[in-house]
Amino acid sequence: MQKEAVDPLVIQHEFAKRYFEEFLSRGEHIRELLFSPPTTPLLIMDLEGVKARYLELKYHMPQFKVYYAVKANDHPEVLKTLSDLGSGFEVASSQELQRVLSLGVAPERVISSNPIKPPDFIDFAYRSGVNRFAVDSFTEVDKIARIAPRSRVYVRIVVPNEGSDWPLSKKFGVDVDTGVSILEYAQEKGLVPYGITFHVGSQCNNFRNWLIGIKRASELWQKAKAKGLRLQMLNIGGGIPVKYTYEALRVEDIAYYVRGLLQKFMPNLPHELQIEPGRGIVGDQGIMVCKVIGKAVRDKESWLYIDTGVFNGLAEALGGIRYAFYVEKDGAVKEWTVGGVSCDSMDVVARNVALPEPEVGDYLYIMPAGAYTTVYASNFNGFPTPEVVCV
Repeated sequence: MQKEAVDPLVIQHEFAKRYFEEFLSRGEHIRELLFSPPTTPLLIMDLEGVKARYLELKYHMPQFKVYYAVKANDHPEVLKTLSDLGSGFEVASSQELQRVLSLGVAPERVISSNPIKPPDFIDFAYRSGVNRFAVDSFTEVDKIARIAPRSRVYVRIVVPNEGSDWPLSKKFGVDVDTGVSILEYAQEKGLVPYGITFHVGSQCNNFRNWLIGIKRASELWQKAKAKGLRLQMLNIGGGIPVKYTYEALRVEDIAYYVRGLLQKFMPNLPHELQIEPGRGIVGDQGIMVCKVIGKAVRDKESWLYIDTGVFNGLAEALGGIRYAFYVEKDGAVKEWTVGGVSCDSMDVVARNVALPEPEVGDYLYIMPAGAYTTVYASNFNGFPTPEVVCV
């Protein structure tokens, strides 16, 4: 008996439909916004979902202090929700720090893990009481020693980012031996060698990256100890993935794996363990509502145009992130290329998108859109960034 061929477009559409129905099930207040948005493009953020995700992370990783990466979504209501839960914050700029401090967050709950920081930010952070900074170069040590004496510094080591949708290993990080040398140099300059950090890459679905990161951190820790350096902290960065067009690793499974790695490579745990989730907390708590503004067929390719784009909120599409798309329509599914609102030919949001035939004026739903959307958005070509409603 011959098996029926599986249509990948149908599978893709069914996945997006289930994702959309998950959002619908969150409550009538979200349903009303999805079907009668006050404007488009509109980003709807579910604050109860943000809370639940944070508490899930704390439940499965109770030994870790959570420092939410503000760069993922810096909306004041998102930050306040996390602040009220006791979250710490990771910031990279004076503006991010000011947003956090304005909520009454104590500077002891703030760190800065960007290895290359503007001098004016270091000065503002230090004067505000923030004194924990990541480094991965001797030049950065000199800068911090001059501007923020006696600060605590933690060195960033490089680890593989294979299996991460948004790799970060090329721009930052050093090898183990260089890391030891940087910490020694920091001590000579009057800074406090505080710890080690690494990043497995944003949206990581590869357990091996955490394996290499913790193994290398353990090696550096022992070499630093042999040099007389008494480190206190291990920071395992971000990387916790969310569901886009495929299922993602669960927080529970990552936590179980990380616990096992720590027991194997660092049985005498550091005094402090840190984690910096950004996307992992807010990513799948947001959905973007936009409108179809045009359709065309070009060289036998069906195009759909929407009232947002890569310059106005969906910049991660340029780097490989693939969103799920859904329209509330019946009918046969066909393949579309989704173009953005601007007149720039680079403004292509996605190709090979499975949708039934939409019409101009229909709402198109993009999921998940809670992370790295509004923070990346600009008013290029005069088009607005998405409005945000937190519910």
